[in-house]
Amino acid sequence: MSGHSKWATTKHRKGAKDSARAKVFAKLIRQVEVAAREGGADPGANASLRTMYQKAREASVPIDTIERAIKRGTGELEGARYEPVSYEGYAPGGVAVIVETLTDNRNRTSAEIKHLFARCGGSIAEPGAVSWQFARKGVVEVKGPLDEDQLLEWVVDAGAENFAPEGENYSVTTEPHALGAVRDALEAQGLTVVSAELTLVPQNVIEVTDEGEAKRVLRLVDAMDEHDDVQNVFANFDVPDEVLATYEG
Repeated sequence: MSGHSKWATTKHRKGAKDSARAKVFAKLIRQVEVAAREGGADPGANASLRTMYQKAREASVPIDTIERAIKRGTGELEGARYEPVSYEGYAPGGVAVIVETLTDNRNRTSAEIKHLFARCGGSIAEPGAVSWQFARKGVVEVKGPLDEDQLLEWVVDAGAENFAPEGENYSVTTEPHALGAVRDALEAQGLTVVSAELTLVPQNVIEVTDEGEAKRVLRLVDAMDEHDDVQNVFANFDVPDEVLATYEG
């Protein structure tokens, strides 16, 4: 697992327990709204909404809050209209970064994201400059420990691509359209699904072994993640565990 994945997972789980919880809720609610607007209010017929509904529930977002977000998305309730906008750039050391946002003011968000890149020692790039280095995938994290031979059989039967250890758990990779079906198939085998989401997987990874440079990269990604409009940050770096363990933001 890349250092960025370890950082993001640790940060997300910490955020669910401290003052960042409200920010996590707000980001998930925006994603629910957009999914409902683009595909309708029925999770059974809208795979994106179903995924976001489950993700919000896993983060303990109240059901009535989710339902109101769906109604805002479909126009039953008034609310801001968010649009997805992605930005590409580089962190220190030439690390490729993709920032996905949902915003109700494209000009404001664009200026602020460009400022964050510059402030943190990075640089904004033209669309397409770094996105070719990533592939859109579905990732289902299942709780371990598990017999890996048995898990391989289940993964193949579910129609997933492969799996890899993620600490004590396992990360199962799928094509984006198969995410929901793979999740259901693994749960049907009695596995505990920790999370299931669409993500961008780097096709090549830059190893950042210098502690100072690694921390500069982490600070840039951290700053992006803290922005209210930012939903996801993807980067193609790998940082040693001992450096991640000492990083405090």
